[in-house]
Amino acid sequence: MQPVRDTALLDARLDAIEQLIQGYHENPVRLVLKEIGDIERVLSRVALGSARPRDLVQLRHACAQIPALRTALTPVIQAKKSKLLVQLDEELGDFKALHQHLMAAIVENPPVLLRDGNVIAEGYDAELDELRQIRDHAGQFLIDLEIKERERTGINTLKIGYNRVSGYYIELTRAQAEQAPADYIRRQTLKNAERYITPELKSFEDKVLSSESRALSREKALFEALLENLRENIAHLQMMSSAIAQIDVIANFAHQARLNNWARPEFTPETGIKIQAGRHPVVEALNKAPFTPNDTFLDAQHRMAIITGPNMGGKSTFMRQTALISLLAYCGSYVPAKAVKLGPIDRIFTRIGSADDLSTGKSTFMVEMTETSQILHHATNQSLVLMDEVGRGTSTYDGLSLAWACVVDLTKRVKCLCLFATHYFELTELGSEAGIDNYHVTAQELNGNLILLHKVQQGPASQSHGLQVAKLAGIPANVIKEAQKRLRILEKQQQQHLQTSFQNDLFAPPDANSGSQIIEKVVEIEVSSPALDLLKQIEVDNLSPRQALEQLYELKAALKS
Repeated sequence: MQPVRDTALLDARLDAIEQLIQGYHENPVRLVLKEIGDIERVLSRVALGSARPRDLVQLRHACAQIPALRTALTPVIQAKKSKLLVQLDEELGDFKALHQHLMAAIVENPPVLLRDGNVIAEGYDAELDELRQIRDHAGQFLIDLEIKERERTGINTLKIGYNRVSGYYIELTRAQAEQAPADYIRRQTLKNAERYITPELKSFEDKVLSSESRALSREKALFEALLENLRENIAHLQMMSSAIAQIDVIANFAHQARLNNWARPEFTPETGIKIQAGRHPVVEALNKAPFTPNDTFLDAQHRMAIITGPNMGGKSTFMRQTALISLLAYCGSYVPAKAVKLGPIDRIFTRIGSADDLSTGKSTFMVEMTETSQILHHATNQSLVLMDEVGRGTSTYDGLSLAWACVVDLTKRVKCLCLFATHYFELTELGSEAGIDNYHVTAQELNGNLILLHKVQQGPASQSHGLQVAKLAGIPANVIKEAQKRLRILEKQQQQHLQTSFQNDLFAPPDANSGSQIIEKVVEIEVSSPALDLLKQIEVDNLSPRQALEQLYELKAALKS
């Protein structure tokens, strides 16, 4: 896809879609377009000289459909509310003459390959018709010639035959050989017969034996002449093909917009993405259940959204739908949402999913980091970045540290618009930083069962619901039970560790940890002495070896005092 950033062109496309939606005008247009094949591919082959007979049939059929397409567009063209459709209608052009030429030149259903013959229509070329006549009616000619020669010679047993050695011949018995006319030329003598040929039969033989190859050569020459004629008009044909392609896309955008209640996006020079009740077009189309719409809000003051919540909660779908809505809008399409307002977007970067690359020997984590590196190096303050579960491919602390650093860098240095999904709940602490907001996908537990609501709301998630999702996936009950026991132990240990880490009792029994804490406190006490005052005044970088030695003596004297 090649989205554009020219808002004038985008609005022109949206105007065209709006005009087609009104009055269901896209339906008759789409019906005509269904009859037109891939003309751009045909013209590419024509330009390269590699077009086949059926390519020209496809082009001929497209030329035949242009009047019907222009008729289907007439109500919209007459309204003159879409300059783009008026322009495309003019670019369709008039190819009636070309259609008639191709109708006269190519048979209705030609073979796939030119070398199979019978591509050029009968009546298009007199020489080709004659060669085909000879090829197809050789048997009748020989019958007529045999009757004529019997009448001329009075020999009723005269016969005309053919073999690969002698070719065509007139055969008489040895007894009848004396009655042979003067223009009979002996070709072969047999034990009981003589074989002759006449100038007329020789001429016929030459024509018949070469007619097949000559007919094929003639067809190739005529076909090449057709291609050359098309190449001379290739610019007009490509303009027509481009117009058909654009009308096709616009009509299908209009059909989808009307069928699925899509909205017209609005473009603004201000930074941000504001989507009201956005939906994922593919997921919505595939699922029978109603799709849960969600809002997206990013702007210059809220560039980073950290999204937490359970697996299967809809984090990835939410991020993907934001990217798809932005992409569709910048292609000039209506979008699956109630309302959309988009600022400038130069590129969309994604780091979603996990997979290794066996061909290059890259692990899952290496692939993840390579993609992350590309984003950090190339994203700009006008980019939309989607990052899902960065850091999950390595140890917990390494992954958390990398994810934390990525969030900070994307927010403070790159300043892009970013949706960052994670299971590292520690990242939610960054919600207090400028430009960073917390969001979560909602879920509820009912009678021990997890109900995923797929709704994105502000604030961090309260828990991950990992065991409930595992239960939904069909993990055996004994495994779930053991996991719950281990989870309670780990949570208890973490709680005890947190309580211990906040204690700072100087009178507690000394151990390795408390000792270090006491020492740190003692060192922090302000101590005043002549030696310390003298030490603070020493400029170490400006001392010579002799001066340094003298300073040491002075420090020693100060300590003794």
